[in-house]
Amino acid sequence: MSGGGRWADLAPRIGSAVVMVAVGVLAIWAGSDVFHVFVAVLCGTMTWELLRMLNGQSGSLILIVAGVAALSLFAAIHLPSAYAVPLCAVPLVLGLLVTRRHRLVCAAYMALILLAGLEMMMLRDELGLVWIIWLILIVVVSDVAGYFAGRLLGGPKFWPRVSPKKTWSGTVAGWLGAAVVGAVFAVQQETSLLLVPYSVLVAFAAQMGDIAESAVKRLVGVKDSSALIPGHGGFLDRFDGMLGASFFMFVIAGLCGLPPGSV
Repeated sequence: MSGGGRWADLAPRIGSAVVMVAVGVLAIWAGSDVFHVFVAVLCGTMTWELLRMLNGQSGSLILIVAGVAALSLFAAIHLPSAYAVPLCAVPLVLGLLVTRRHRLVCAAYMALILLAGLEMMMLRDELGLVWIIWLILIVVVSDVAGYFAGRLLGGPKFWPRVSPKKTWSGTVAGWLGAAVVGAVFAVQQETSLLLVPYSVLVAFAAQMGDIAESAVKRLVGVKDSSALIPGHGGFLDRFDGMLGASFFMFVIAGLCGLPPGSV
């Protein structure tokens, strides 16, 4: 493969990333309902992409389920946690009703989208700007480090049957990048250095989110979740790592508490 071919997708990736970063930064900075709406719309769009892939087509029912998913998430963040999670089950049930095949995949991945979205909103609301930036930086830095290391170093594939492009060199580079992010935040926030291995685990969860989405695409035989983002495919293609990392945070926060030193 020529050097131009190897980096052919870089320009549209950068252009799309600039737009997404600009919109995301504004929403994150504003916080409150601005961020809630941003995450809800994002998760609704990813729900549409998922149902579209699993059903092999779009349609009015799928659009309705995606809209219900967005509205349910927005409502859930304003409710006590005892009601928030059950409310997220409403679009999940609707998704199963409109999906005729791969229903187990539908249930699992819709739960991932909805609970990850809820965690992103809770993290911003409860811990503030610093810690949502920490989470995003782990996902971005590990992804970028993995992208360049994988293309420059190559080497053995991490899981070729599911994600043929992902290499061990890129995977380890992502862990190292996350460790650096964790170390910087631990020093700046004067928190426990346990944040470093915790950050690596979050990066690993992000990588598993990437692999999970790749597995779904291979299952249904598509290259991208949609064509909404030039150079990235769909929103699921771009935010699969964020879903994995946020879902991990949701589970760990419930079992062990918040990131070390965050409170």
